Amino acid sequence: MASSDRPELTVPAPAKVNLFLHVTGRRPDGYHLLESLFALIDLADSITLARRDDALICRTQEIEGVPATQDLALRAAQVLQEATGTRYGVDVLVEKRIPQGGGLGGGSSDAASVLLALNRLWALALPRAELMRLAATLGADVPFFIGGDNAVGRGIGDALTPVSLVPRWIALAFPPVAVPTASIFAAPELTRATPSAKMDVFSEGYGRNDLEGVAASHYPAVAAAIDALVRASPHARMTGSGACVFAAFATEREAREALDRLPPHCAGRVARTLGRHPLAAFA
Repeated sequence: MASSDRPELTVPAPAKVNLFLHVTGRRPDGYHLLESLFALIDLADSITLARRDDALICRTQEIEGVPATQDLALRAAQVLQEATGTRYGVDVLVEKRIPQGGGLGGGSSDAASVLLALNRLWALALPRAELMRLAATLGADVPFFIGGDNAVGRGIGDALTPVSLVPRWIALAFPPVAVPTASIFAAPELTRATPSAKMDVFSEGYGRNDLEGVAASHYPAVAAAIDALVRASPHARMTGSGACVFAAFATEREAREALDRLPPHCAGRVARTLGRHPLAAFA
């Protein structure tokens, strides 16, 4: 067992919103080709990592609805350990604040923050490119959170071009449902042929979320949240494959006023976009 004074790090794992998400095609292997503008926001999980000297990777607290075998934070630690042959292990504690099944990238962000933090805690000194290669084995969104910048994602979401974004206040709606990503992408009515943008400069409210119509038709709570926020901003839309819905504003006051329009059963909060990932310097 490791001693009580063992090295420890507590780090954030920020959420993201998709300012637009277009499905541009489908590969022969079934993966969808996407084009999306990812923006980091200051809603974040908190992850505490305590180094072990016995090579064990352990979860110190259960997460409702996420068995250990499906926990991306644990898988990230395992992948990094196997790739480097380090003698260290880690105890992992994830405090969830990002809703699961919300399209905010919580699991992917947790995995990325574990990779970045263990790179420091285990004194591995891996370059960002190597961490991104490992991240890609965990999920299509994980490399974005390793990259450190807001970005346009193409391919299956892992071909990233960093972009600068004007800071925005975000009104976030949390419909009381969890939307399974696989079922949305499998829907026969999903549009899969949106033309690709020719450049990486986008006007306010550019594009749409091609997954939104499918999710809203299957989940009335998602449709209700969209309808509520559209009354405050014509550019309100769902993020990812849902269920969360957002609208971007220039001021905090506008974002808070937008939340007043949400139906009684729908929780919400105000967030702020981030210029860079808070752990960008860890690689």
